[in-house]
Amino acid sequence: MTRPHHPTQSAPDVYLLFAHEPYHPAGPATQEINTSVVPAASLLHPHIRQPDGTRIHALLTHGRRPGHIVPLATLTHELDGGIHWPAIGDWETVTTDLLRLIRSQSCNALSLGLPPLARALVCTGPYSQVRTHDPATGRIQVLGPADRSEVLAAIGSQLLQAEAGIPLWPGDGLLTSGQAPIATAPPHIRS
Repeated sequence: MTRPHHPTQSAPDVYLLFAHEPYHPAGPATQEINTSVVPAASLLHPHIRQPDGTRIHALLTHGRRPGHIVPLATLTHELDGGIHWPAIGDWETVTTDLLRLIRSQSCNALSLGLPPLARALVCTGPYSQVRTHDPATGRIQVLGPADRSEVLAAIGSQLLQAEAGIPLWPGDGLLTSGQAPIATAPPHIRS
């Protein structure tokens, strides 16, 4: 993870956690990466679909405390199970753009290879359950909000270690709320 000095990024940000198609970074014995955490300010990067990124940033940061890691699934839950995503923006394109930024080292991220159960927990809403079945024993295990909170706490600890006192760099040339180009808004949310 590169750490360019970014003077406007001196306080901890809110973070977006999102799962994506797994990939293996270049290098010897690298772990599969299937989930990433980025500073919310990365959504304001000029290479992110706008105004979608700006709108998601506003949703992500509104009423959150600095350092809070918010899974994309939590935003979906807050948008009535995703019903209101069209009014906010195209989260799939935005997360694809974010992944492109991460892979091109145009912003910092905490790149994770979460195990299947941990990944499932962060990909469900905050009050959802994940059920597992062991065919050998017939045992059913139900994981819920407390288990999800433990996964997020572990990710938070990893983030603190990765940052080591220097917040993740969201990228250069970030837009402000008023700079987002309206022309790129999808037709169904244009005024």
